[in-house]
Amino acid sequence: MITCMVLLVTCMPRAADGRTVMYKVQPGDSLWEIAVLYNIKLSVLIKENPQFPNPNIIFPGQVVYIPTNDVKTNIEDRIIQLTNAERSINGLQPLKVDPTLSSIARTKSADMRDKNYFSHISPTYGSTFNMLRAYGVHFHTGAENIAVGHSSAEEVVNFWMNNSGHRANVLNHEMTHIGVGYTTGGSYGHYWTQILVQK
Repeated sequence: MITCMVLLVTCMPRAADGRTVMYKVQPGDSLWEIAVLYNIKLSVLIKENPQFPNPNIIFPGQVVYIPTNDVKTNIEDRIIQLTNAERSINGLQPLKVDPTLSSIARTKSADMRDKNYFSHISPTYGSTFNMLRAYGVHFHTGAENIAVGHSSAEEVVNFWMNNSGHRANVLNHEMTHIGVGYTTGGSYGHYWTQILVQK
């Protein structure tokens, strides 16, 4: 935990607001490298992360908050709407939006893009369950749906609902909360992650 003698308020961790990605600092990282990785200005990244008194000094394990594009967020919201519509059709309660889950999902999608892989196991973070625990999410059970290449929310949800494993995750009556992360670029063009948990 970070402790500060002066300006304690700037050092308190803040929750993701549904418009940010939480990036966990890896050995050798700098804010400049993270800004390049996410294609944003270093000045914006520094402004978004006042918890670092000296932006030139960051340590592995610390969390960097990265603002996301509103257009992408609207697409993520559409995924959640379509997912809850499918649950409603099947007599299930809607899932509650969890901004922390969405931030983790965005981090996973960006990781797939940046590390050029398509898998439930990240070479950076391990499994989805590892990520949830690392970010302090308390849950009883969870599931992850991922997809690449699809260019619209409707296309992705249709893909998931026509796959038995993904469909089972969406229609699992035990799930209570949802987060969605979408990013573009990389070799597949579009990367989608949906995280469902029971709290």
